[in-house]
Amino acid sequence: MASLLTLTFSQPTLTLKPGEVLIKEGDPGGDLFVLESGSLTVERDGVVLATVSSPGALVGEMSVLLGTENTATVRAEKAATLRVVRDALAYLERQPLVALRVAMLLSQRLDATSALLVEAERDNKSKPQAPVFGRLFAAVTGAHDREHKG
Repeated sequence: MASLLTLTFSQPTLTLKPGEVLIKEGDPGGDLFVLESGSLTVERDGVVLATVSSPGALVGEMSVLLGTENTATVRAEKAATLRVVRDALAYLERQPLVALRVAMLLSQRLDATSALLVEAERDNKSKPQAPVFGRLFAAVTGAHDREHKG
């Protein structure tokens, strides 16, 4: 399947200088950004979660798909060029291949997160379980949703 860079070739580009904020946590969302070049940092509640530097990497998708405010702050670590998909939800409805590629990327992230959770659980078996691991497991598996719905 084609990459997000290929699939979004007709979208406008945006260039950021080092330190410039692309997305601010708590602000309204609605746009997707596909990294062409450069490097971005993603932080939530002041904690750096990731550095993004792979061409084709996606940011902004959580607020678009969840219909919420931005869940993290994203800033250029190094000069960065991105493709900008405005009114992203409507765009995804019109472009099913892009929507499928986004779903695949999110599934890969969830799989990686699940693997890390299993590793953390194994590392902590000899220790009293920290409540955060139980909450994290529930969030990743959807158990939290089932508890509250049924």
